[in-house]
Amino acid sequence: MGLRIFLFSFFLLAVMLHSARSDDTSSELLDGLNKYRNSLNLSKLTENKNAACLAEQVALAFKDQDCSNSTGSDTVPGTEQQFPNFPDYLSTCHLNATVTRDGSVLPACVPGLVSDLVLSNYTKSQYNQNLNDSSVVGIGIADEGNWIVVVLTTNTDTGNYAPAVEDATTGSAASTVGFHYAMLLLVAFAMFLVS
Repeated sequence: MGLRIFLFSFFLLAVMLHSARSDDTSSELLDGLNKYRNSLNLSKLTENKNAACLAEQVALAFKDQDCSNSTGSDTVPGTEQQFPNFPDYLSTCHLNATVTRDGSVLPACVPGLVSDLVLSNYTKSQYNQNLNDSSVVGIGIADEGNWIVVVLTTNTDTGNYAPAVEDATTGSAASTVGFHYAMLLLVAFAMFLVS
C-alpha cells in the first residue's frame, strides 16, 4: 500500500511540475511581450482562451520536430510550413476560419525554452512586425518540448477568435462531460490506492 501511495504522489507531482513549468514559460513570455509593446506605446495583449487552444494544437504538432533554419522564427518568409491539419485544430477549438483570418500563428523552437531567448525569438525576428500591429489585442500561448507557439488575435471580426456559434454549446457540454469523466477516473484511482 505504501508503494501505491508513493507512486500516486510521484505521478501527481510530475503532472503539477510540468504544468507549472509551462505556465511559467507562458506568463514570462506574455509579460515580456507586453513590456515590449508598452515601449512602442501599444496596448497590452490580453489572454484569449480560444487562441491558447489553437496554440496548444499547433505546439503538439511541432512537439517532436527538431529545430532548424526552416522552422519557427528562422523560417525564410514565404517558405513557412503549412498546417495540413489546421481545419482539425480549428474544430477542436470550436473555431472557424472566418474568425482567424487576420490572426497570426507564430511557432518558435528554443532548446530548453530559455526565457530571454524565447522573448527575443518574437521581438527580434520577423515576428515583431505582427507584435507591432496596433490591431493585435489578444494572445494565446502554448509550449511542448522545445517549441512555443504564440497565436495573436485582432480587434476585427475576422481575427478575434470568437468561437463558432454552432459549436459553442456543443463544445461547452463536451468540455463539462470530459472534466467530470476525468474527475471520476481520478476518484476511482484514489479509491483503488486506498483499498
